[in-house]
Amino acid sequence: MYDVVVYGGSSAGITAAVETVRSGKSVVVICSDQHVGGLTTGGLGATDIGNKMVIGGISREFYQRIRKYYENSNNWKWQKQSEYTVRGQAWILSKEDAMWTFEPSAAKYVFNDFISEYKIPIITNERLDLERGVIKDGRKITAIRMESGKEFKGKMFIDATYEGDLMAVAGISYTFGRESISQYGEILNGVQTKMANYHQFPDGIDPFIERGNPASGLLPNINKEAGTEGSGDKRIQAYCFRMCLTDVPENRILVEKPENYNEQEYELLFRFIEKSDQKSFFALSMMPNRKTDSNNGGAFSTDYIGKNYGYPDGNYQQREKIIKDHKTYQLGLLWTLANHPRVPEDIRKIYQQWGLPKDEFEDTDHWTPQLYIREARRMVSDYVMTTHHCTQDSVSAEQSIGMGAYSMDSHHVQRHVNNEGFTKNEGDVEVGGFKPYPIDYRSIVPKKSECSNLLVPVCLSSTHMAFGSIRMEPVFMILGQSAAIAACMSIDKNIAVQEVPYAELKRILELKKQILTLNSKLIIGNNE
Repeated sequence: MYDVVVYGGSSAGITAAVETVRSGKSVVVICSDQHVGGLTTGGLGATDIGNKMVIGGISREFYQRIRKYYENSNNWKWQKQSEYTVRGQAWILSKEDAMWTFEPSAAKYVFNDFISEYKIPIITNERLDLERGVIKDGRKITAIRMESGKEFKGKMFIDATYEGDLMAVAGISYTFGRESISQYGEILNGVQTKMANYHQFPDGIDPFIERGNPASGLLPNINKEAGTEGSGDKRIQAYCFRMCLTDVPENRILVEKPENYNEQEYELLFRFIEKSDQKSFFALSMMPNRKTDSNNGGAFSTDYIGKNYGYPDGNYQQREKIIKDHKTYQLGLLWTLANHPRVPEDIRKIYQQWGLPKDEFEDTDHWTPQLYIREARRMVSDYVMTTHHCTQDSVSAEQSIGMGAYSMDSHHVQRHVNNEGFTKNEGDVEVGGFKPYPIDYRSIVPKKSECSNLLVPVCLSSTHMAFGSIRMEPVFMILGQSAAIAACMSIDKNIAVQEVPYAELKRILELKKQILTLNSKLIIGNNE
């Protein structure tokens, strides 16, 4: 039996395991595949956080180790240290103690260094049995069972998955999709056509297969209507892969046309190009060694809008199909932009420079194995983080275990036909400008009536829009560490996670260098 069983090898899972060992307890991390580190090792190298001064604990240690990694000149193969700049400044001249942009392989190196240093057992390619994978004695989980039949017994359990599978199978209340604006008094939640100004199509984009002919049917992934403004639904903000690309010929594999390429999937792209002068169709944020973290950017980009609704509650086979479809779509987009004759030559020349790096993701054909699950399930506990906690306009978390600092950010949720008969995107909401805010301990523990020894630092109790701010990798690492500290306290005191005395938890968190509140030494601001 382990003291703490962590299900999910995400960044939160690794920091939770590191803290458990530091706290003198035994731990195991169970991964559903062979990939460790989640999105942090899966292509998201352009760290999203806002005010980086509120990143503390093991989370900050991770980024400090990233800096040390790049201070070693041997880790610069495809460009010189002095050639790499961030916002126009040579990164090596930065006075920060940490580094916030990195290659997937660098993140993998740092996490593996943590794992080796603390001798953390990592069990790979073991998936939770979604039907009978949780064994409980009353409100207490005693063991979890994998599809293979293997069982892992523990005193405490941490669900560090992006999907919340352990939480769901344990019978914990959860939701997914968008709440209505009336449920928690959040004006930013629900269907939002009026706010969808970013990454939007211009007027005049015809939605029909045969232009001007409704009888021909709608192009793929377009809904007839968006729904009632402000109403809740079970639609999910779009997923994509954060693509690691390179323009170094010696390290580049050019993308070929996918086997299941469907040209009609890109008809909106062609029509968008006809109506605009846009040349960039996804972000090319530069990482070290002439690589990118390429994310969605624009009305038609890497987000596969509307194609993930079945993911949160889907079984493994359904999810695998969604992941495969996203990969085919994005590889098809890369090939289209670089090769299709309906794409102007000047645009094709831009994208012909980019390909997959030979020295990344070598065991998965140089393509990241981690789909960007921007949100899936979210626990519904006795305490729910809302947009009001983010802006602190009427409420502030009283039991802080870490801080969020990013804008409330939802990517588009659907494509639809507007009242004028044009194609529009819906769901993108980007609202910032508020100070960093505390995240409450009670939002990572279930209702006491449902489970007494489970913590959920990723799929925490939060509304769609509040989660849009919380859902950043540095924050997940912070919450993972804090969850582990609480778990170890629960073991020592032989109490339920809901009974952990916050005053004592706070004292230990601060000793572990977690940042729980703002103080005069912090630089206040959002998205700096």
